[in-house]
Amino acid sequence: MSLALATLIYEWRRYLAAVIALACAGLLVLAFVGLFAGIIKAATANIERARAEIMILAPKSESLVNSSNGLPVRIKPLIYMNPEVVEVGVLEGNGGQWVNIPKPGQKQVSSFVAIRVVDTRPGAVTLPVDYPESIRLALTEPGAVVVDKTALSRLGVKVGDKASLNGHTVYLRGVLTGYANVNNVDVVMSRDTLRRLGMGDSGPRSGPLMVRIRNPARAELVRDQLNAVAHGAYRAWTRDELAKANEGALLKEQIIGLILAFAVVMGGGIGIAITSMTLRGAILANIKEFASLRALGVSMGSLRLIVVELSLWVGIAGIVATAILTSLISLLAASIGLPMVFRPPMVIGVSIMLIVVAALSGLISLGVLKRSQPADLLR
Repeated sequence: MSLALATLIYEWRRYLAAVIALACAGLLVLAFVGLFAGIIKAATANIERARAEIMILAPKSESLVNSSNGLPVRIKPLIYMNPEVVEVGVLEGNGGQWVNIPKPGQKQVSSFVAIRVVDTRPGAVTLPVDYPESIRLALTEPGAVVVDKTALSRLGVKVGDKASLNGHTVYLRGVLTGYANVNNVDVVMSRDTLRRLGMGDSGPRSGPLMVRIRNPARAELVRDQLNAVAHGAYRAWTRDELAKANEGALLKEQIIGLILAFAVVMGGGIGIAITSMTLRGAILANIKEFASLRALGVSMGSLRLIVVELSLWVGIAGIVATAILTSLISLLAASIGLPMVFRPPMVIGVSIMLIVVAALSGLISLGVLKRSQPADLLR
């Protein structure tokens, strides 16, 4: 075991503040990025968990976020010309004003909601794979809707209640889990119910298309085949490819980018300030030990390397503490309906940031070693 690691283990209390500072800096960045990624993942959960392997969007669309993805209805039959295609469904949706019907003593709630449409046929391409059979059967009832459990209080209803949606009566017949939308509440209904409410789209354009193929392993090949014959009329995406594009589009939003940049700067600045001060204090507390090493013939360069190595070990401990804190925060967020997603590149980037912060803090603390004069041992 190296001297730096042994020092950290034996005198861990002296370095605890530095480890906590690094953990808080890492948590600050991971929490912001994870929350934003989780929001977009939950908002597009009906796509990511559908049975479609390929999505068809408008030719100039870069994602489903803030894009116009309408397609001419003539595109749908063209997709069937590929022999790999088994089923094509339309991702239809709308929006409307939701008003609950309060019981005595209950508050009336009026809110704009986003309408999501699924086909209730068993195994339909637009039907998410994690929908329980009870939800599928409930949606077959005319006028039936379901929402995520986190939306119940926002909409002022519970299962079995009826409400008004754009002036039409709907009935809440079930709740979903993992489909929270912190922006607009998503109300899910069948395509038949949407048309009964007079909101079905029967014009010359439709929404994005969801495509199921015979062999999911050939999704990229089929995507390339569809794009090759599109002639600029549409663009095919694999489901995973579109999910990454949606997440990237959200993170590129100006306000979100500013928030993330602020989190990185604040996290790095706080980490360097507290970690460097803690390391300086710990080195000063052990200055006689360093002076003893110099008296034994250890060079100043070797002492500097010990301090830098010590700071790197502090960085590694900070990464471990960050992982623990982030896990606890994600569990807490999940309990209140806030989804958080942590991608490997994001985690690796934050880990590198913490190591760099720890190394810089160690370099800043090297000046304290000048006080480790062997003559001081005679005082």
